[in-house]
Amino acid sequence: MENALSQNIGFMPYLVAGSQILGIAVLAITGAWLSQYRGGFSWSGPLQFNVHPLCMVLGMVFLCGEALLVYRVFRHETKRATKILHGVLHVMALVISLVGIIAVFQFHKANGYADMYSLHSWCGITTFSLYILQWIIGFLLFFVPGVAYTYRSRFKPLHEFFGRALFLSSIATSLLGLTEKMFSDYSQRPAEGVLVNTLGVLLVVFGAVIAYILTREEWRRPPLPEEQALSMDFKTLTEGDSPTDQ
Repeated sequence: MENALSQNIGFMPYLVAGSQILGIAVLAITGAWLSQYRGGFSWSGPLQFNVHPLCMVLGMVFLCGEALLVYRVFRHETKRATKILHGVLHVMALVISLVGIIAVFQFHKANGYADMYSLHSWCGITTFSLYILQWIIGFLLFFVPGVAYTYRSRFKPLHEFFGRALFLSSIATSLLGLTEKMFSDYSQRPAEGVLVNTLGVLLVVFGAVIAYILTREEWRRPPLPEEQALSMDFKTLTEGDSPTDQ
């Protein structure tokens, strides 16, 4: 077990560090774009719309990515601690994203704009709705005591798949939003267009780095000795397969 805890994780720490730099750069450029070229932020008036892209990038992209990395980064903490941090980050992402969605709907209503008319809006509301459903099911299965291990083990691969898929869908939806916002303005605002294009590229690279980290099976968090012992006891009681850590 000691070997498992000290397994060779290669260059994963460098990729994790790179993902943090990329994530912070994405947030900084988003804030700079909306402040410098779109007038800043307000919860009322024409600037209310700007709350939407900032909150969605912060919540559905950055914090969601951070939540997915928890089980790779915190390798020596208890499973319970990492699970709580994973869930808390997702809650923060949901709350912040909800603020962004409320902001854009209120902005549309105040200015007489139609809702849900674009591909960006369709993909966005679908991704957010599935994100809520994913969190609810994950909470019921992995946080609520007494849920049978057979249900957890069957749902876990789906939980991981949909978590990654929704993260990538959030990035794709963000790219659609950026394209929609700049479609008619690019030729008149070349400097802003370059900044927005840079933001789009960084979003893609940020998503690619995190996706690569998550797909390396050898970088999974190894079970702690006490968790391994509990897993064996649980297997004996339930006659199921021993659980695997994320």
